[in-house]
Amino acid sequence: MQKVNRRSAVALGLAAASAAMVKPAAAQTTDYKDATTPWPGVVVRAYGGGTPSLIPGFKTVSMRDIIMQPGSKIPSHPMDNAMVCHITEGEIQVEQEGKSFTAKKNFVWTCNKDTKEAVSNVSSVVGIMRITDLMA
Repeated sequence: MQKVNRRSAVALGLAAASAAMVKPAAAQTTDYKDATTPWPGVVVRAYGGGTPSLIPGFKTVSMRDIIMQPGSKIPSHPMDNAMVCHITEGEIQVEQEGKSFTAKKNFVWTCNKDTKEAVSNVSSVVGIMRITDLMA
């Protein structure tokens, strides 16, 4: 049996550490599907089912993305439920209850059930609006 000195212990430790780093990481799977294209240039990406909510007045929460190509529009319509909207990419023009604002990346706003809202992508890049639906 060979004697292990400090130098060989350090070499063995470095070899073990580098072997651990080479191990490929398992990719996370995502539970989503590009569900519908309700308007030209607009894709709705729905994520897995709803999750029970701890927020009083809401039974479940779920998440979806609205992916809007440049020039695409969603006409004014009442919201089916309360929601939190967040721009994750790009820039979206929003008209909510007669007031207009530009929602740039990382901007967050809310809508209540029956709030009327229209959105359009007037920029030259894809806009992504992540919606957390709060369902009663």
